[in-house]
Amino acid sequence: MSHNYVIVLHGGAGVNPDREYAQVEAHLAGLVDRCDDMLAGGASALDMVEFAVSQMESSGLYVAGRGSAPNDQGVVECDAAIMDGARMKAGGVCAAADIAEPIRAARAVLDHTPYILLAGDGAKAFAREHNLEMVADPATHFVLPVGIEAEEMLQLDEGLAHGTVGAVALDMHGGLAAATSTGGLLGKRAGRVGDTPITGIGNWADSEVAVSCTGIGEAFIYAGGARDLAARMAYGGESLEQAGDALLAAVARNRGDGGLIAVDRMGNVTMPFNSAGMKRAVSGSRIDRRVSIL
Repeated sequence: MSHNYVIVLHGGAGVNPDREYAQVEAHLAGLVDRCDDMLAGGASALDMVEFAVSQMESSGLYVAGRGSAPNDQGVVECDAAIMDGARMKAGGVCAAADIAEPIRAARAVLDHTPYILLAGDGAKAFAREHNLEMVADPATHFVLPVGIEAEEMLQLDEGLAHGTVGAVALDMHGGLAAATSTGGLLGKRAGRVGDTPITGIGNWADSEVAVSCTGIGEAFIYAGGARDLAARMAYGGESLEQAGDALLAAVARNRGDGGLIAVDRMGNVTMPFNSAGMKRAVSGSRIDRRVSIL
């Protein structure tokens, strides 16, 4: 047991520098402190990232969970993924409506099926079967996230405005895990799915590194996504920071913006972004707590 632990959070790279994010900063600070305490008490990386993302989903402060935007048909469809690097096991849901905390459904897919991803009505039925919290009344459940104007929630893909939440963790046993959740592009076409629920693209964890991405999903898919970062380290000998920067450079070449958070088995952390900002927080046994937006 190394006794070294780290928790890193992101609330999405969809930041407008002209808007006020004090509420988000306060929420991330409180959440990362709680996660730090739980990891210090022996919590697993997998449980930690699920907890952290569920808290961001339920807060309504981010474009995920309660803060998700409706698609062009007026329906909120969410995507989420989670991966346990110690077991090389993953689970996810996509284009799923009426699941209050999609990351809980992703975890149930990981724990209770031989599959990696369930979609649409199948994901919704699966969540019901496992007694997960469902959205009783969409009209009262969903709220406007911080930093987003009401008219932007229905902008029908203009400008590809986006938002995502994610967490990566290293626990005291050396386990790594990652979790990512999103409501997708604001005003997206019904059925559109980006990188978030695709294991190896928006979310990845193995025995060496855990990664959660945020930004224009299509660009991350073209760039190779989170698994590309891991491969750059494994096969190219790049450092965590070099691999993260190289992935974002590839995202930019594919006309995308965004960011990522990642932690490796030694507890090194990187949080690069090529957008105007990224809501992020980090804490650990050897890292002082930091919370930043820009």
